[in-house]
Amino acid sequence: MFKGLGGLGDMAGMMKKAQEMQTKMAELQESLETMTVVGESGAGLVKATATAKGVLTSLDINPTIFNPDEKEVVEDLILAAIKDAQSKAQARSESEMSRLTEELGLPKDMNLPF
Repeated sequence: MFKGLGGLGDMAGMMKKAQEMQTKMAELQESLETMTVVGESGAGLVKATATAKGVLTSLDINPTIFNPDEKEVVEDLILAAIKDAQSKAQARSESEMSRLTEELGLPKDMNLPF
């Protein structure tokens, strides 16, 4: 059917692949909003839950750490748990992107727009 049209057949294939990639990227963006990771500090005394996009959704603090004399320690544990959750969210997002680019047959080092 495309015989004699030169590179137009390849162009149609590239366009189809681009549309497929765009659809899968949108699906991945949507799923990253519902995937969660949990960051911890203080051997699990403080836990921060975030989406794979890095949005903090909850914070769980074990009541045994509430000692008025250790306010700064508690603050440090909370900050560490949040940072751990954000780091895990970034790693999860990168992992999912890598999986998607591999499925689409794209180079692993390709910078995607998010």
